[in-house]
Amino acid sequence: MTLTIWVDDWQVQCCGKSFAPGDVVSWTLLEVDPEEYADVVGSELANEINFREEHHGQGEGHAPASVEVVSIAEVHCRYEVPPGSTDNVNYPVPGTTVLVPVKEADGWATARPDVSFAGYLVTARRATDGPQGAAARGR
Repeated sequence: MTLTIWVDDWQVQCCGKSFAPGDVVSWTLLEVDPEEYADVVGSELANEINFREEHHGQGEGHAPASVEVVSIAEVHCRYEVPPGSTDNVNYPVPGTTVLVPVKEADGWATARPDVSFAGYLVTARRATDGPQGAAARGR
């Protein structure tokens, strides 16, 4: 059985380690409300997201899980201030998602026209052994 995991770009940029398909990683996985991701990836794809990876305290009381990375896709979308909004805050624009399959995730992505990098959708499966992949390869 595979899992779909959201990994924020900033989580990897801040203190995460790069990862690639085949790596076994130890991540704190928190259950998600798919609606939180619907504007970024679309409702259909959001419904497939099982967990998000968390490095920064909200995982307290949650034991890390070992998962083997199967595939990685960068998620890009357009952000803008919604029409009629009085607060000058950019939000994802539904329907602008661009998915880019990649061979490694390091928190950074090549700029794409009209969209911004938001994070990764990672397909993974639970690992039976402890973390090895990335650590064994010195990532």
